[in-house]
Amino acid sequence: MSQHAGSGQQASWGELLSGRNGLRSLAVAGGVALHAVNVYIATTILPSVVRDIGGLEYYAWNMTLFVAASIMASALSAKAFDTLGLKKAFLVAIAVFSVGTTLCALAPSMALMLFGRTIQGLGGGLLLGLCYSSIRVVFEERLWTRAMGLTSSMWGVATLSGPAIGGMFAQSGHWRWAFGAILPVAAGLAWLVIREINENTVSNADAPRQRVNVPVGKVALIVLSVLAVSAGSLSTAVTWNALGILAGVLIALYVVRLEQRPGTIRWLPEGAYSVREPMGSIYACVALMSAAITVEIFVPYFLQTIHGLEPLAAGYMTAIMSMGWTIGSISSSGRGPVVARFLMRSGPAVTTLSLLGLLVLVPWLDAFDTGWVWVLSLALLGVGLGIGMCWPHLLAQVFRSAPSGQESIASSGMITVQLYALALGSTLGGMIVNAAGMTDPGGVVGAVQASQALFLLFALAPALAFWAMARVVAAKRQSDAARGHPRA
Repeated sequence: MSQHAGSGQQASWGELLSGRNGLRSLAVAGGVALHAVNVYIATTILPSVVRDIGGLEYYAWNMTLFVAASIMASALSAKAFDTLGLKKAFLVAIAVFSVGTTLCALAPSMALMLFGRTIQGLGGGLLLGLCYSSIRVVFEERLWTRAMGLTSSMWGVATLSGPAIGGMFAQSGHWRWAFGAILPVAAGLAWLVIREINENTVSNADAPRQRVNVPVGKVALIVLSVLAVSAGSLSTAVTWNALGILAGVLIALYVVRLEQRPGTIRWLPEGAYSVREPMGSIYACVALMSAAITVEIFVPYFLQTIHGLEPLAAGYMTAIMSMGWTIGSISSSGRGPVVARFLMRSGPAVTTLSLLGLLVLVPWLDAFDTGWVWVLSLALLGVGLGIGMCWPHLLAQVFRSAPSGQESIASSGMITVQLYALALGSTLGGMIVNAAGMTDPGGVVGAVQASQALFLLFALAPALAFWAMARVVAAKRQSDAARGHPRA
């Protein structure tokens, strides 16, 4: 990877957000904002959806299919960039996403809702992959962590708008209009892309245009592994749960074996499958921290069922998690190398402790009556805060640790791995809560049991990330020194 003049300097927010960089930032971050707003609208209104059209047993599948489709599309994002160019690829992604959103708004049954969510996922995954992949070529290297922080902060925009839109429409009994409200946002993003994104957008002139071949078969197998686990999650029988997990693991291992063959078209860059390598450690941390945040899918249901909150209130309580992610990303991006490495090690620990806090506070029936709601809010904040503390530096390190000539694969693989972890996380979460009693016995008792099992088991993910982050930090120390950072 080429090194750019001044790459050791710390760029300011003003430089990223002013002039042509500012317009490019708005276009790139806008794609993440569109995806994030949709996620929070869907999460907020989902309890109302299942009460209206049924399908509680498929609750988690709304996210599983959405993210599984996003995996396939995100893997194609680098090829779409290469084939269509940045502008056309963005517009195709927005169009597909809009079609899926329309189908969700019109769905009369859970089957058609899931179909619409799948189409949404295809557009959303392509959009996310393009947003993150374009950072490497649209901005100079010293702006990468700031740009990563900005795109991550778009989840903060979603915490303000997503639950509000979803909650207001759900409480008024018109949840379908919540999906319809996304369409003007998509149209606005398309207008911005048409105006500001063109073939001369690239600011990083030294970044080569890399020809990309996509291993569609391997990516399809990865999606199949998610669906295999998802199929097992539909049953409350442990045997079927175990068979689903086993099938998913075996398919994933087969993909890893295919990746080791000489001359193969790679899905992930070299070194991605070993935690002893920098790339493998980075991807492991991305996956584990992404899986940890999937508990937010079930938090609105827990808050509404256990504590009797209205959809709007439950949506905003859940959004505190992403607010923490935003605060962590904005405050940590652009930090010096020593502070950045400290934040990368501390982030997983903060998320682990916060999930253990939720283990105690969410199922506590008297938490709201006794004033502990503020502590509960801090625990929700901490889950996202820990991720945000390390996220911009973790993702920027993907670009710097990628083998020469595999930067495009590394950047598109980054979002694909994140989405894969989100899909598995939501699926395993659905399996856990169903087995723990969310549907049987159901009600308050079932929700309490499900919340305890979910938070306890999911606290293991960031705990493992804390261990894997040590090697990522060591790789960052080496790259900081190589780039001439003072006090590296």
